[in-house]
Amino acid sequence: QVRLVESGGGSVQAGGSLRLSCAASGRTFRQNAMGWFRQAPGKERESVAVISASGKTTYYVDSVKGRFTISIDNAKNTVYLQMNSLKPEDTAVYYCASAVGVWGRREADFGSWGQGTQVTVSS
Repeated sequence: QVRLVESGGGSVQAGGSLRLSCAASGRTFRQNAMGWFRQAPGKERESVAVISASGKTTYYVDSVKGRFTISIDNAKNTVYLQMNSLKPEDTAVYYCASAVGVWGRREADFGSWGQGTQVTVSS
């Protein structure tokens, strides 16, 4: 059973930065892609960033390209999301997820989820 615990959320002003962390246990880290999703009030959950099991391939939704960076530390079994130049529209609950396989971008590709961490960006 994979267990994912997110941390690092909070409240910042527009233009600020936050780094989210996701500590994983109960899985072989290099065999599963990891991703960050977010869900804003009244909206569907969307894929924000994904990193492949090898760490060599990444995906970002267009709205965060150039501002967010996903990275992985396999020695620590931890995946990070560095968020810079935050905007009010980035406000959401952010979820860490572990994919079933070495790659995935859709919500259905991910089988394990964290509890979520709130990110609030004020203008």
